[in-house]
Amino acid sequence: MNHNNNKSEVPERINISDQFKWDLEDIYKDFDAWQKAFDDVQAKIDSLKGYSGRLGEGSGVLLEFIKAEEAASLEINKLYSYANMKSHEDMRESKPMELAGMAESLLVKYSSAVAFFEPEILALPNEYINDCIKNEHELTRYEFFFRKLLREREHILSHELEILLAKTGELTSVPENAFRLLTDADMKFPDIQDESGNKTELTEERWYRFSRSKSRDVRRSAFMGIHGTYDKFKNSIAALYSGSVKGDIFYSQARHYKDSLDMALFSENVPEEVYNHVVDTAREFAPKLMHRLIALRKKILGLDEFHFYDINAPICDEPEGEFEFDEAVELALKALAPLGEDYINNFKKGINERWIDIYENKGKRKGAYSWGAYGTKPYVLLNYDGTLHDVFTLVHEMGHSLHSYYSKTNQPQVYADYTILLAEVASTTNEALLLEYMLKNSESVNHKKWLLNYYYDMVRTTFFRQAMFADFERETHSYSESGGVLTPDYLCELWKSLNAKYYGQDLIIDSELCAEWARIPHFYSAFYVYKYVTGFTAANAFASSILNHEEGAVSRYLKFLQSGGSDYSLNILRRAGVDLTSSEPFERTMKFFEARLNEGADLWAK
Repeated sequence: MNHNNNKSEVPERINISDQFKWDLEDIYKDFDAWQKAFDDVQAKIDSLKGYSGRLGEGSGVLLEFIKAEEAASLEINKLYSYANMKSHEDMRESKPMELAGMAESLLVKYSSAVAFFEPEILALPNEYINDCIKNEHELTRYEFFFRKLLREREHILSHELEILLAKTGELTSVPENAFRLLTDADMKFPDIQDESGNKTELTEERWYRFSRSKSRDVRRSAFMGIHGTYDKFKNSIAALYSGSVKGDIFYSQARHYKDSLDMALFSENVPEEVYNHVVDTAREFAPKLMHRLIALRKKILGLDEFHFYDINAPICDEPEGEFEFDEAVELALKALAPLGEDYINNFKKGINERWIDIYENKGKRKGAYSWGAYGTKPYVLLNYDGTLHDVFTLVHEMGHSLHSYYSKTNQPQVYADYTILLAEVASTTNEALLLEYMLKNSESVNHKKWLLNYYYDMVRTTFFRQAMFADFERETHSYSESGGVLTPDYLCELWKSLNAKYYGQDLIIDSELCAEWARIPHFYSAFYVYKYVTGFTAANAFASSILNHEEGAVSRYLKFLQSGGSDYSLNILRRAGVDLTSSEPFERTMKFFEARLNEGADLWAK
């Protein structure tokens, strides 16, 4: 069933049948209904300010505020998600854009109205909060919420010092702001020749496509153009990065943390050993597995020398042939069948109840995502075009949406959202199950090659590359904390040694690659990237226990999906059978990767 026979022409939205569009009318019937809800919520926001200074008056007032705050935030999140999703349907339409702008202002107004809450709670004694929970039955569900908040107390300073620290925020955000302006606005990359010999402007966005070109000249020119430009700016960027690291160290010392890593891990209650498992596993297994993957790629590509600009070069073509959307759904249902009947029924419910905006139309936002609010469907935006890659995108985004569905159905509003640490687990578990199913059932050698390469790229970019980033951050912060100066030479030398360690002797390290650290915006949100590795690791551990039919694996996994943010992330995972404080799940992921590498070596040897 093809919605659009003329594949070369992108249709207008009006020409796509409603059955292929998401059902946002389920949130608000039309713009007038949205406007009415927007007007009604203003008074709710204003009333919240009246609780400032009153949270110590007893459990009744505390509960009253929490209920009022939840009612307001419930409506605000619905207004915000509806307006934004509506604007993404056709970004040429001005009315939804206007609504999205109004929702943004509303969010700012709400945040300002409730800004008093955390400082006021932290100023109250623990005994008072505990008594409130004891005396007011309805407050018992918020016990973990309060416990989590009160843990911060030991790192909260006096009122005067907190005001002073708040004022330093503008200063410490200068390095990141300057980095973004320098790299987004001021830096210009050279023009290069594309595959047809036409002169084309090089940009960060285009680098992704050029780095995957079949033409080695195009890949080399793009690499030299991007990395060579960063190399020219390395002195300025080293000063900005050093300023960012000093900001991290300043706050960790001001707030009495052991160091900046301790500060970054504290709020999610993650012990340092988890971070160390990420880096140590990657360091240990890179020589056995990553170096082997680079050697395999070099051999398949038939190269005498392997450079960083060869790392994304295609080693097989994406299979020809098209999956109609209903075929993709059938494939997804078969692949996800090991998750059990309940999961499959909810996946079908998502298709039948129009959670998904399926096809591209003129003006529609590019890419894919899962989004919704408490009390709405967990919607999915796709730009489905029938490729194998699109089938993976479908199961990935539905993984997010079903995680949200299970969590919002089973948790009260306060715990309905899961943390960033858990955010990629369900989506990646789905991808692992689809990959396994297709490898088992695919007749075509080319299909299998593409699937294996897809998996290799995931492991390389999500596990090893992010672990290398985490390694770099641990080194730079520790060096700076012990009095070292983050000069461009030190940073380039560190980056060079990490690339040699992670990719091995088959990778020739061009001098331009040594400045690649200067390209990475994540480094301005310190110690964040390790979460990609833990998410990937947990997903692989879940997928492998489910596929091995381990007793209770499916029910533990569904329990994980239902848990939302009702406990610390590591506790939620541990109860589901994945303990990230142990090295076991990391090593299990590496064994999985090794088996896949063996499969690929055999396949390409034929």
